[in-house]
Amino acid sequence: MDQSEDLKAAFTAYRRVMETATAEGARAVCAELFAGDAELKLCHPFGTLSGGAAYFDTCLAPLLSAMPDLERRDVIVMAGTTPEGQDWVGTCGNYMGTFLAPFLDIPPTGHLAHMRYHEFFRIEAGRVVEMQAIWDIPELMMQAGAWPMAPQLGRFLATPAPMSQDGLSATGDGQSAMEHVIAMLTDLCKYPGDPDPGVMQLERYWHPRLNWYGPAGIGTARGISGFRNWHQEPFLRGMPDRKLDAMGDLMSHWFAQGAYVCETGWPNMRLTLSGDGWMGIAPSEREVLLCSLDFWRLEDGLIRENWVLVDLLDMYRQLGVDVLARMREFNRARPGGAVPLPDWRVS
Repeated sequence: MDQSEDLKAAFTAYRRVMETATAEGARAVCAELFAGDAELKLCHPFGTLSGGAAYFDTCLAPLLSAMPDLERRDVIVMAGTTPEGQDWVGTCGNYMGTFLAPFLDIPPTGHLAHMRYHEFFRIEAGRVVEMQAIWDIPELMMQAGAWPMAPQLGRFLATPAPMSQDGLSATGDGQSAMEHVIAMLTDLCKYPGDPDPGVMQLERYWHPRLNWYGPAGIGTARGISGFRNWHQEPFLRGMPDRKLDAMGDLMSHWFAQGAYVCETGWPNMRLTLSGDGWMGIAPSEREVLLCSLDFWRLEDGLIRENWVLVDLLDMYRQLGVDVLARMREFNRARPGGAVPLPDWRVS
């Protein structure tokens, strides 16, 4: 029996409250949704927390302080049971609000800001018992003009909703779509072990007008040539030995609905930074484990859109680079504190 709609229904109250978030409402709905001992696996610098109260205090409360008019805008909501028998809900969207006070010491802009999120929730008896989530914190740094690392190769933009505008209403059996995506990843990993790029068969899997929405720091690419030029080639030059899920301590959770497929894993990729050419990072021969939370949408049997978030701040941490500390150092001369917006009603 398909329980996807029941799983989504468990999030109805949470989504409604967070669409027009307040500290009081967010605290209450977190206490209701999360089990007391829920394991929350969150992007750097938040780490692993336990329970809804910790999630509110550590993550949501500081974000609400920085953006008092915070709103959570889902663009994709999926639910399903994995082959291992676990029930998950996967969400993709943008936190938006007026950036009036520092968040993680990122200087405020006084303007509307956006920060993409991919948040996955494992459900038991109607409550969240596990969460895996990445917030695109570098995206806020870039809007503030405070990104302290190399410029990204791909385009910077507020990541859009699916072109088909059905990301909140996906239904139906997604097995064939999931098999297509897994086959794509299987062929993708044949290169560069086989040095012929044709072994990846990109045209077999990807729509010629695909949009690949990567995290800030990597950026967005258009079309197969854009994907290869702005992301894949530099990525593989730097880490040609990348290995995906189901290898030792790596495990991904897959589910799909209709034309949509998603994957969550913490971590789900192992790589060694052995070459040059990726985000300006010098080769260090260090192995890193990456957490990547992904969504795909198929159209006419091909992947038309792919939303990808990687915990880049944690990857830098594993390489010995504290991006937030570097940002603070580079922005020491900037005025701190909140941005005052005069009341328009006062002449």
